[in-house]
Amino acid sequence: MEKVLDKKIKIIWDFRGPGAAKIAEHYQKHLEEFVTIEELKFDITGFEHFSPTHSSAFLVVAEFELKEVRELLKPHRGEIYLGEQ
Repeated sequence: MEKVLDKKIKIIWDFRGPGAAKIAEHYQKHLEEFVTIEELKFDITGFEHFSPTHSSAFLVVAEFELKEVRELLKPHRGEIYLGEQ
């Protein structure tokens, strides 16, 4: 039986420097491909721009997927995802 309330974890990759925005946007496209190939539970990806020299890309995974995805993709950090509950 599938868990209805799987905790969602947002894993994040930070990019810094003058090309950070374009790199984060491009990386997000690869994360979308990864979600499809690996058939992850959620298809939530995106990018955020914090300043002209700091952007990030992110992927939201179910808690039970975290260990495997973390080992494969080596994110820089993570946090509990509170959006789209």
